[in-house]
Amino acid sequence: MPSAFQFQCHLVLIFLAASKGETRYLEVRDTGEDEPFLLLSEDLKRELSAGQIYRRSLRCIDMLSIEGQFTFTADQPELHCATFFIGEPEELITVEYNFVNIDCQGGDFLKVFDGWILKGEKFPSSLDHPLTTSQRYVDFCESGNIQQSIRSSQNVAMIFFRVHQPGNGFTVTIKKNTNLFPCNVISQTPSGRFTMVIPHQHRNCSFSIIYPVVIKISDLILGHLNGLFLKKPSVGCAGVGDFVELLGGAGLDPSKMFPLADLCHSFHGSAQMKIGCDNTVLRMVSSGKHINRVTFEYHQLDLQETETRKENSIEEFCFPSI
Repeated sequence: MPSAFQFQCHLVLIFLAASKGETRYLEVRDTGEDEPFLLLSEDLKRELSAGQIYRRSLRCIDMLSIEGQFTFTADQPELHCATFFIGEPEELITVEYNFVNIDCQGGDFLKVFDGWILKGEKFPSSLDHPLTTSQRYVDFCESGNIQQSIRSSQNVAMIFFRVHQPGNGFTVTIKKNTNLFPCNVISQTPSGRFTMVIPHQHRNCSFSIIYPVVIKISDLILGHLNGLFLKKPSVGCAGVGDFVELLGGAGLDPSKMFPLADLCHSFHGSAQMKIGCDNTVLRMVSSGKHINRVTFEYHQLDLQETETRKENSIEEFCFPSI
């Protein structure tokens, strides 16, 4: 079974996991071009004393999950580059420009995107983000403001850049800020526990787990406390206004994934589902009239679990892709 859902961004596969998922921070290995994205242990965080800034250079395709100052300098024309930033679920990403030396008139660019976009698919999806797609891009060449800082709306963000002239480049500082009510999240790990709360807000929130997983919902509180909501399968929960849905698929955008189950009623107990898809998403739709909350835990499927069924489980999905 694959260790992670693989994202293709032009010429590179981005892996968000290593075997067993025992560590949770990502860095680029200093040597070796064949494995550009590996997990960064807690040791580096412990080694950085209070106030010390972590610094290193960026590659054309890179991934970061730690605060610090990062510099890209082109050794040759680099035309299709991106750096992906990811934080903990309750963190927002802030990108600050420290130094920019690119030729905007000559075709260079440096853009921050609020979220992730890969192969034309976005997270969060356009349905779940407060800004339009065009508003989610901040183009340095249009603003020219080196003092500008851009804060993400969730725990992931990215930059796209193109630098033609060797020696040119830029330096950015990455900071993280606390998000009291995390909404759209990509999990760094194949296992965990999370509580999503939407307090009287008309918005949709997705929690994306880029692994085949067993997901168990232990507590669901929706605004309408009117017992069990029985809907015809063809109707689902769409007419309820406040509900949770489970999605599965092989891409990044939740709006393009296959709906697996709808939960329209509050309960305390346990609802478990095995989802063998490359990407699993728990999505809460909120009308804004109530305080909605869902608590769930998840862990990566292993081969033994794909062969057995447990009571109180919803039907398994996507196992042919494993």
